[in-house]
Amino acid sequence: MPRSTLERITDREQTVAAEAERTRTEMEQLVGRLSKLEGELVELAIARKVVLALDQGEDGNARNPNVPDNPAYQHILAALGDAGTPWRVRDLCQALDLGIEPKHVEGMRFKLKRLVGHGLVTETEPGLFALHHQ
Repeated sequence: MPRSTLERITDREQTVAAEAERTRTEMEQLVGRLSKLEGELVELAIARKVVLALDQGEDGNARNPNVPDNPAYQHILAALGDAGTPWRVRDLCQALDLGIEPKHVEGMRFKLKRLVGHGLVTETEPGLFALHHQ
């Protein structure tokens, strides 16, 4: 007996649903992988900036007296330098794996404002910070 049109539609519907579920799973895995890779890129850029800054100090080159010695400030400057465009405080917190809770965001905002005061960072518009280029 030949299959009815409704049976064929049901079969095709099940096949497409299964394929859609496999594709969703693959996409979730790819998004997770991409997120990890982007995080590692930020970490590597920060590491490069820190190593370069340390090498300059060892070579006897004058270090900028306005740059705070605290490594947190060094990480912020490195991230802003690699970004090339202004960052929002919350995005910078995420890039540096600090969390986006209010205490972290406000602490980061305080550090950025301090760097603005030292002339190392510019607030291009309220809430957007970029490395100051002379």
